[in-house]
Amino acid sequence: MRKRKILVLSITIVAIALILETCILRYVNEKNAQTTSNVLLDRVIAVLDKNESSEERFVKSLKDDYIVRAKAISYIVDAKPEVEYDIDELQKIASLMSVDEIHLIDETGTIYSGSIPKYFGYSFDSGEQMAFFKQMLNNYDLTLCQDVTPNTAEAKEMMYAITWNESKTHMVQVGITPKRLLKELKQNQISNVVADMPVYKGMEIYVVNSKTNIIEGATDKNKIGKKILTSNKNYQYITRKHGNYNVSVSISESMFSQNNIVAILIVGIYLTLASCLLVLMLSRVLKEKYEKEKYMYTSNTDGLTKCFNRRAYDTDMEKLDLNTEWAYISLDLNGLKQANDSLGHSAGDELICAASNCMKFAFASYGKIYRIGGDEFVVWIQNSVSNLDSILQVFDATIHEWHGKYSNSISVSYGVVKSSEHSFDSVQEISKLADERMYQNKKDYYTTSCNDRRR
Repeated sequence: MRKRKILVLSITIVAIALILETCILRYVNEKNAQTTSNVLLDRVIAVLDKNESSEERFVKSLKDDYIVRAKAISYIVDAKPEVEYDIDELQKIASLMSVDEIHLIDETGTIYSGSIPKYFGYSFDSGEQMAFFKQMLNNYDLTLCQDVTPNTAEAKEMMYAITWNESKTHMVQVGITPKRLLKELKQNQISNVVADMPVYKGMEIYVVNSKTNIIEGATDKNKIGKKILTSNKNYQYITRKHGNYNVSVSISESMFSQNNIVAILIVGIYLTLASCLLVLMLSRVLKEKYEKEKYMYTSNTDGLTKCFNRRAYDTDMEKLDLNTEWAYISLDLNGLKQANDSLGHSAGDELICAASNCMKFAFASYGKIYRIGGDEFVVWIQNSVSNLDSILQVFDATIHEWHGKYSNSISVSYGVVKSSEHSFDSVQEISKLADERMYQNKKDYYTTSCNDRRR
């Protein structure tokens, strides 16, 4: 009986928890949906405002662009006078500058050359469209761009821009078909703008003509051109009027039911999963800690020698204090290139690893060892700097006694600088001096060994 009561109580508590969770989640979902809908409405209205106010500026910017193209072509023709009467070259320039026509017009307003020979001889007196540019004859500093207008020769819809050349000897006119303009303007159409807007699953955006109730823009392109039905019981609609449009966001009721089912499942299995999740979270924390330590090791360690790498070197050098006592040793292998060339890269790798092992034996107890390049190493001595000479003797002896599989000996040049031997301004000054001493040591080595192959 007692077990039964406990079971009933447990079921009751779980049931109450499920009902409470469902109510809370539905309330939260509705509030979130309302907030999200208002955000989407604000975004769409902002786009509509921008779209309406920017179209004129957009067309103006295109006109400015076409004038720039006309000027650019004028500079090209001035720079290459031989193309002035070369139709083929002018056609190539037109293609390069993304224009359909190029016309060169003399001081009387007559077309005397260009990319389309059939227009030669037309002038500013040939028709109303051409007459628009007569004002150019009285102002050599003037540039013009005409709205889309049927041209004089064929009544073909065109947009023309014109400018005087630098020496004011002729005018350069470019023609662009309205297809280019319409293609660029199409990108700002409501249907395209709204279709590209991101929405959550189960939500749709509609921009509806308030007079015709026809959808002009929607995130679902299949709805464009149809009438909107806000009486659908399966959807909630949040609508805001803006100018000639009604902007609506629809929310599917299935969003709530799906979330409620998820809530019931979550609460129903919560107690079972709680312990599992706790163990999982703990294991993830430990795994992340391990991965972080592994990453820190691999990101700061040279793969071949297991010394610290250039990244660790740069980080540590930034932290050095010039007011403390330490030593900087710049090291470089002698004869590595010769070993690579004559014995192969395996021999070269053997020398690099051998050098690093000798450094670890001699220096690891007193500081850090970095491989900063192919055969370039840096040792930073922090402890026992006063015994540096003895430490270097150990290193020299270790190098001298080494014998390998491919090579019988190894040679390393190095330069040593103590932070206390001079009033240095920066660590870079110390490293530069250490490099100079190392290279002098290397020079002495090659002079003594009579070997010119220094790498």
